[in-house]
Amino acid sequence: MNINTINKHLFNSLIHVTRWLTENKTRNLFGRPVLRFLGEITLFIKKGKKKESIAASATEWQKMFPSQKMVPIVKMEEDTVFAEIRTTCPYRGSGNVEGCYRMMEYDRKMMETIGGDFVVLRSQAEPGVESCLIAMTIDIKNRPDLIAAHLKVKPDV
Repeated sequence: MNINTINKHLFNSLIHVTRWLTENKTRNLFGRPVLRFLGEITLFIKKGKKKESIAASATEWQKMFPSQKMVPIVKMEEDTVFAEIRTTCPYRGSGNVEGCYRMMEYDRKMMETIGGDFVVLRSQAEPGVESCLIAMTIDIKNRPDLIAAHLKVKPDV
């Protein structure tokens, strides 16, 4: 078994644990630091480094995953890169968009280090959605049009 296969199995195993840790606000008291730690470990193992442009940061973010096919870049703008997360999410169809937001702390931690802000625009937790749409941008404050998925729905968890 090569390192990429091991990485993929480990990633797929941990994703269900991270769902449990982020399912509600109470569990997330422990889940948030765990996800940030997992982001740090990923950056260390994959040798993730700070990049100077958002395009380079987005490519670096992709490299943190077992396969770039899991997280393809779908659109690039001057200050923002859009990508999809195609891995089947354990929140898929659950309606728990807040839980999705909490679970994405892993990605936000990586982007803090790599360079940029990370926001989920469309979540697999929403009914009928099969891939997340995310944006990575230089400074989210300069993009009021990028509204996070969890802010578009009434929180119930």
